[in-house]
Amino acid sequence: MSRVSRRTVVPLLLVLVVVAGIGLYLFQPWKAFTDTTVNEALPTASAPEVKDGRQMKGNAGRKGGGPSMTSTRPKDLAEGRFVTHEHGTSGTARTVRLADGGQVLRLADLKTSEGPDVRVYLSYRAADGAKAGLGDEAVALGKLKGNLGNQNYTVPAGTDLSKFRSVVIWCERFSVSFGAADLAPVSG
Repeated sequence: MSRVSRRTVVPLLLVLVVVAGIGLYLFQPWKAFTDTTVNEALPTASAPEVKDGRQMKGNAGRKGGGPSMTSTRPKDLAEGRFVTHEHGTSGTARTVRLADGGQVLRLADLKTSEGPDVRVYLSYRAADGAKAGLGDEAVALGKLKGNLGNQNYTVPAGTDLSKFRSVVIWCERFSVSFGAADLAPVSG
């Protein structure tokens, strides 16, 4: 090689290495071939109410009375099935009020793609509208724990779940929806 071509080739190779590194960081192509399965149980535990070492409810004052447990049954508030947007997505989403008053979003039988920086959101938009974007005041519930299985996301205290229309699996890095589920109130 002549001296002129070495001066051209070496910087060009360095640029290509940098561009390839950035591409790998942004696209994380290996995630097309991997899966992360999560299988969390729905939180249900509650404990007897105790104040200053004394039980406050139930059979505490009666002879032979044992601890009174508050209800451990969660209450379904809304639910819906995922539809596919940019990546094949299926499963169900449901919002649940726990016995202690806390609220969670439960993703069940979720199946979607892994990707870089994928998150779970509550949106005021319907699932079809979320394909174009999350909309104003969407609530982030956290990074997607896994692309397969059953998982729970704590809803921030004070969030009025009745105002949200959908759950969206959203890729922050590329601003695309993998899929979304319309939330319909559960009767009963």
